[in-house]
Amino acid sequence: MIIIGIDPGSRYCGYGLIQMEGRKVLAAGCDAIDVSKEKTLSLRLKALYDQMCAVLDEYKPEIASVESMFFHKQVKSIFTLGHARGVLLLALESKGIPMVEYSPREIKKSVVGNGNATKTQVRYMINQLYKLKESPRRDDAYDALAIATCHYNRMKWMI
Repeated sequence: MIIIGIDPGSRYCGYGLIQMEGRKVLAAGCDAIDVSKEKTLSLRLKALYDQMCAVLDEYKPEIASVESMFFHKQVKSIFTLGHARGVLLLALESKGIPMVEYSPREIKKSVVGNGNATKTQVRYMINQLYKLKESPRRDDAYDALAIATCHYNRMKWMI
């Protein structure tokens, strides 16, 4: 089974993949989709959709784990994030991939053991868990792998 974790973003969207067999992780990796060079929001959303569909076609995950929305002081930012998240959910639905959501707090607690963990702590734990061959440059990629790991940790108790 392959789980994809998605950290939505309108400029950088992280994705992390876990391939598992039973209760054992066979492979893990992560990267970020960069659409920051597109000039308008609509062009970024189109590029995000196209690139996420390409990732889904390449890896064929069976389930997606997505970070849920959280409150933010910048109203414009939350609306822009909502647009990006909607495009990502559309990509998942168009490929017939079911989705589950986890809050940032649930994800951090599942991976680090502390719902208030910092990005540095999440990055450290992901490195400890998976010993990635190449270290992604963006935290979004690590966050996405943490989101996939959160779902994997939940699934372990259901198998």
